[in-house]
Amino acid sequence: MQQHPEARSSGAVRPPAAEALPVTALHGVGPRLAERLARLGIRTAEDVLLHLPSRYQDRSRITPIRELLPGEEAQIEGEILGGEVTERGRRFLLCHLRDATGGLTLRFFHFSPAQEQLFSQKGGRLRCFGEVRQGYTGPEMIHPECRRLDAGVAPVSDRLTPVYPSTAGLQQFTLRALAERALELIEKAALLPELLPAAVRSQLQLMPIADAVRLLHQPPSDASLEALDSGRHPARRRLAFEELLAHQISLRRLRERMRRQAAPPLLGNGGLSQRFLERLPFALTRAQRRVLAEIAADLAEPRPMLRLLQGDVGSGKTVVAALAALRAVETGAQAALMAPTELLAEQHHRNFRNWLGDLGVEVAWLTGRLAGRARRTLLERLAAGDIQIAVGTHALFQETVAFAELALAIVDEQHRFGVHQRLALREKGRRGGRCPHQLIMTATPIPRTLAMSAYADLDTSVIDELPPGRQPVKTVAAPDTRRQDVIERIRQACQSGRQAYWVCPLIEESEVLECQAAAATAERLTAALPELRVGLVHGRLGATDKEAVMAAFKNADLDLLVATTVIEVGVDVPNASLMIVENAERLGLAQLHQLRGRVGRGSSDSSCVLLYRPPLSPVAHARLATLRACNDGFEIARRDLELRGPGEVLGTRQTGEQNLRVADLLRDQDLLSAARYAADRILRDHPECAEPLIRRWIGSGARYGEV
Repeated sequence: MQQHPEARSSGAVRPPAAEALPVTALHGVGPRLAERLARLGIRTAEDVLLHLPSRYQDRSRITPIRELLPGEEAQIEGEILGGEVTERGRRFLLCHLRDATGGLTLRFFHFSPAQEQLFSQKGGRLRCFGEVRQGYTGPEMIHPECRRLDAGVAPVSDRLTPVYPSTAGLQQFTLRALAERALELIEKAALLPELLPAAVRSQLQLMPIADAVRLLHQPPSDASLEALDSGRHPARRRLAFEELLAHQISLRRLRERMRRQAAPPLLGNGGLSQRFLERLPFALTRAQRRVLAEIAADLAEPRPMLRLLQGDVGSGKTVVAALAALRAVETGAQAALMAPTELLAEQHHRNFRNWLGDLGVEVAWLTGRLAGRARRTLLERLAAGDIQIAVGTHALFQETVAFAELALAIVDEQHRFGVHQRLALREKGRRGGRCPHQLIMTATPIPRTLAMSAYADLDTSVIDELPPGRQPVKTVAAPDTRRQDVIERIRQACQSGRQAYWVCPLIEESEVLECQAAAATAERLTAALPELRVGLVHGRLGATDKEAVMAAFKNADLDLLVATTVIEVGVDVPNASLMIVENAERLGLAQLHQLRGRVGRGSSDSSCVLLYRPPLSPVAHARLATLRACNDGFEIARRDLELRGPGEVLGTRQTGEQNLRVADLLRDQDLLSAARYAADRILRDHPECAEPLIRRWIGSGARYGEV
C-alpha cells in the first residue's frame, strides 16, 4: 500500500479519550438532529469523521454554459433573466439564466415562496451546481444547488465537494458543516487518536489516520476523482485496512476465548464408526477422509472444536457429519444437528436413522410442530440421555430442551441462521465448565476472501471432490414462452423411466401465495400430463404429508414432483434426472446451483432447465449465463460475490453478522492478508491497542461472539 504524498510523518500511538464525545457536543446538534444522525449510525463526534462521503463533486471551476454536456454534473454562473411558475400538468418553477456563452433553465418541482422571489429578481447573479439535461428549449438543471452572488464575484472552492450517505430530513450542507466542526476537534480534543503501532504503519506505508480523514472529507481539487469515487485512494484504503484489522482482532479474541474453554475430548474406540463405514454401499472419497481426519484431531482435544466444513452440492457432507456424531456417541455423550428448514431436518433424520439405527444409536427428530405427550416424552428421554443424537430445526435450542451431555453441535447451512442461534445451541451443552465442540456445515461455498474475514474464528475444512459417478448437469435457459416444449421434455424423460422436479420459487413475499402458486402449477401439469403421477410438496404441508410425498417420489411412485424451494437442500433421489426451475431470474446464483444439485445424483445424463420471463435484467442475464457455463460451486460462489456483494453471500442481514462501515470485502480483499498478519502482531506485541480498535470500528456490538 503506497503512502499518499501529503501524509505527515507518523507519531506514537496516543491513548484514546476516556469517554466518547457525543454528537450533541458539536455546535448546532440538538435532539432532533441527533435522532436523524442516529439513523445513519452517527452517535459520537468520531462517528461523524468515520461517516465518509460516498462520492465527490468538482466545484472548483465554472463551466461556460455553451460547454455543458447532458448527463454531466457542472457548476455554472449566470445572470437571472426572469422566473415564472408554470402549470403544465404539474406546477413547477422555472428560472432562466444566461452567461456570456449561452442560456440555461433551472427547473424546480418543489419550491418555497423565498425561492420564487429570488428567481424572479432580474439582473441578479447565481452560482448553481447540478446535473445537466437537455430540455425542450435547451440545457436545463432540475433542482440544482444555488447560491446568490451578492457582490457578483466569489472565489470557487479549492476542494472537491463531498456527497455523504444521508437519510430523510438530513441535508448535505448539514453533514458537510458537521464534518468541518468534527475535523477541528481532531487536535483540540484528541478526537481521532492514532491506534496503529508505528511499526505497522511504517511497514505497510500507511498515512496517519488524521491525515486520511482530513483528505477524505476535504480533498484538494487536484485529487483524483476516480480514485476517491472508486474507494482506491490511499486515504480510504488506510481506513479500510484499520476496519478490517479491527474485525480480525475481534474474531481472534473470540476464538482465543473459545479455545481457552474446556470441552470433552471425544476419544471413542472407533467401533461404531468402523461398523458404519462397513455398511455404507460406497467408499469415502479422499477429500472426505482428509476432512474426517481433521475433525477427529480436533475432537480429541480438551478444547472445543470450531470448524467450518465447506463442500459443494452432493460432496458428501452428511456422511462426514454422521461420523463426527458417532465420535460423541462412542464416548457416551450426545450430538445435535440443527438444520434451517423442517424438510432438511427430516432428510437428515431419515438418513441418520437409516444409517445408524441398526447400530443401536437412537436418533430423534425435534421440530416446533411436535406437541403434547409425544413432545414431553421425547424431551424427557433427551434429558435422560436415552437419545444419543437429536436432529431438528431452531426448536433444538428452545428453553424447554435439555441434554444429558451434549458434546457436539452440528449446524447445517450456517448462513440461514443468525449466529446468535448457533451460540444458543452451544449453550445447551455447557456443563461443568465445559462446552460442546462445534461443526458448521455449508453447501454454499464461501470464497476464500470472505472466509478469511467472516469466519476467522473458525478452522476451515473443504470437501473439494465429488463422489465417483456423479454426472455434470447440462443447464439451459429458456423463456417461459417455450413452456410447452419443456412439458414435452418432461413427458419424454418420465416415459423413459426417469423422474423430474418442477420448482416454483417465491413469487410474492408470502409463503401462502408461494404455496398457492405451486398448487396451481401442479394442477396445470397434471392436466397437461395425465399419464404421469404428479406430486406436490411445499412449506405449508404437514410433516407427515411432506414425508409421505417425498418417500413416494424417492420410491419412484411419483414421476414428477412440483415443489417450492423447500427442496433446495437435502433431497437425494438418484433417479431424478430433470430439474425445471420456473421464474429462475428471481433467484440468486447460489440458490439456483443448490436446486440444480438435486439432479445428477445417479448414473444417467441430467439436465436443468431455467425458465425465465423476459426481458432479463443485466444481473439476471449474468446469473443464468454463469449457471449454463459452470458446474463448480466454488467458481459460482466467486461470481456470486461479484454480482451480489459480500452482504448477500454471507447472509449478513442475519442478527449479529459482520457489518463494515468503510471497507468492502470485494474491493479490499487484497488487504485481508495484511490485516490478518497485523492482527497477530498487535495481539502479540501491542495488546493495549486491541480494545480501542474494536471500540472504534465495531462499538458496543463488539461481534456476536461477545454474548
